[in-house]
Amino acid sequence: MRTKIGFFLVFIGLATSAFALESGAPPVLKPLTEQAQAAHLSAQFLIQYHYKTVPLGDELSEKILNRYIKSLDPEKFFFSQADIDVFNADKDKLDDGIYGEDLTIPFTIFNLYEQRVVERLNYARDLLKQNFDFSTKEDFPIVRDDEAWPKTEAESRDLWRKRVKNDWLRLKLAGNDDATIRKTLEKRYANSLSRAYKYKSEDVFQIFMNAYTNSIEPHTDYFGPTAASDFDISMRLSLVGIGAVLQEREEYTTIRELVAGGPAQLSGQLGVGDRIVGVAQGKDGEMVDVVGTPLPDVVKLIRGTKDTVVRLSIFPSDAGPDGKHREISLVRNTINLEKQAAKKTVLQVKNGDVTNKVGVITLPTFYEDFDARRRGDKDYRSASRDVSRLLTELKKEQVDSVIIDLRNNGGGSLPQAIELTGLFVGKGPVLQQRNHEGQIKVNGSDTRSAAWTGPLGVLINRGSASASEIFAAAIQDYGRGIIIGEPSFGKGTVQTVVNLDEEANNPKPEFGELKMTVAQFFRINGGTTQLRGVVPDISLPGFSDLENLGEASYDNALPWLQIKKADYKQLGDIKDLVPQVQTLHNERVTKDKDFQRLVEDAAELERRRKQKAISLNETERRNEREQQLSRIKAREKADGVTPLDAAFQEDGLQANERSLSADIASEKALKNAKDVLLEESAHILVDVTALTNGSSSTAGKAVKQ
Repeated sequence: MRTKIGFFLVFIGLATSAFALESGAPPVLKPLTEQAQAAHLSAQFLIQYHYKTVPLGDELSEKILNRYIKSLDPEKFFFSQADIDVFNADKDKLDDGIYGEDLTIPFTIFNLYEQRVVERLNYARDLLKQNFDFSTKEDFPIVRDDEAWPKTEAESRDLWRKRVKNDWLRLKLAGNDDATIRKTLEKRYANSLSRAYKYKSEDVFQIFMNAYTNSIEPHTDYFGPTAASDFDISMRLSLVGIGAVLQEREEYTTIRELVAGGPAQLSGQLGVGDRIVGVAQGKDGEMVDVVGTPLPDVVKLIRGTKDTVVRLSIFPSDAGPDGKHREISLVRNTINLEKQAAKKTVLQVKNGDVTNKVGVITLPTFYEDFDARRRGDKDYRSASRDVSRLLTELKKEQVDSVIIDLRNNGGGSLPQAIELTGLFVGKGPVLQQRNHEGQIKVNGSDTRSAAWTGPLGVLINRGSASASEIFAAAIQDYGRGIIIGEPSFGKGTVQTVVNLDEEANNPKPEFGELKMTVAQFFRINGGTTQLRGVVPDISLPGFSDLENLGEASYDNALPWLQIKKADYKQLGDIKDLVPQVQTLHNERVTKDKDFQRLVEDAAELERRRKQKAISLNETERRNEREQQLSRIKAREKADGVTPLDAAFQEDGLQANERSLSADIASEKALKNAKDVLLEESAHILVDVTALTNGSSSTAGKAVKQ
């Protein structure tokens, strides 16, 4: 339904809730004029230029509505069937609203969502005043996305009774008494409740626009001004600020980590655990109280222009309830996000009497400072430049082979994937692109000679997507190296970012940006990574949820296609070696206790994933817990190692409820844990090297070049 007449959505006859609104009604949020304009402008671009032509009409309107509702209440805890029925009465009107620049419907839905959140959480708090009977036989559905919406108020109340009962039981099993449990859960629900009062118009619009863009295709997204800024920071790996990682903990913005060399660390005036309670601009600006302020808003106040002053009011981590605040002054500077940059390590791998040095380059993302490159900055930051530098260092360290670790690398800059491939294959095609008109273009590397011509391995998992898959697929198609790990994500599409303000000649950053799919990429062998991903030559186990993570899990993903292969010459072919390498791998891991533990832990995690419900009977839960604890203790007794899934001994707390020191210690322990998969990958690469060196096949010649 498309009309030129504006409209308003009126809720009539909704079931009246008996829940007490102890904290009052949440604020009623309304769309801004520029948001309605941005929605209309986005629609014009999506209709004309998106790779997948989807008209904005009644059919898409219904999909947007369903996705929007699901994004607000994915497990169906807040809305009722009566609410959904009211929403569905307008399922064919969202397109009218976008064309007519009227966003009343999505904002009205969100306002009701906030109201339901307040009602349900206040009911949850009321439940804490009673006692629960844990001797009864009943289950709590922990996976509810396919469940029906509660049809009555009684159904909704019973669902929340079970949810609170489960929260209580988890804490009870961890050894807490009733008073502690009540205090912990009261604080938890109160904190959740407070967040319902902090949503802003920008948040609602961001959620709605992503429901719209994702209804067309999974990798098309809308970035509001704040999200656009964060995306730019992630690509250039730098920002202007004070150099502190912040975390929201119980209404306080808390220092989680200090960036080495940043203003905060160099000042010596801030420490981990300190809480920021006020922010002021310049030497004389008014101090703004930020207690209870959402973290993104505090971050906005702290970031700013290079060489400007920001003042912070600090409540020290060791201060008691009556402790004194102190004020500090910092000068903002450029902060490099080194945690997301390429890094190298060297592994020593024994193969008989010979020790091999395997260089490992870990690349978390394909980053590039687009603006600096556009300006002609000779020292602009990029993934391929950093990897090239690290390869030079590894050659000086005389490594025998190199692994590129792309696990959980979700992609990034397409040119960087091409340039990175060139470091290992030299000049030649890397991928093919097909645009929405069906035209095919071959993209290739102009690098004259490869930076590394020795043995190469690429380690991937389900989290390796997009640019990671372009690189891994090209290495595989050229026969340049061996691919190890899990099947990759399966994202075979190319996106471009459209600055809506620039397109509309709008001088202020109001409309945001549109990340839009404009092409599908294909391997140089003519296939595509779309849906199927890159299939490794040697498979390794992992902890990924292969069923629910990956392109194939999306209901509107583009199909797999095949086109003509590009004109390229293979540099080698390791296919004949794979069976031998697989045999050596199998023989080794059967004797490797660490690897077998990992297989066991992965199987246990997969078993738990398949659980749709959990018992609320204390005896049953204790028995299950004891079985897990016995397994953990048996392993610890046998070899002093705690299973990776020992978190089942959970304390019943959520992440922000644990002490900061405990969180940091846990993170450090995980970081320092033995990387079994990386070590086995190094052994696999050493096997490949040994086999090719002892062979006259093209594989040996290709690897050694």
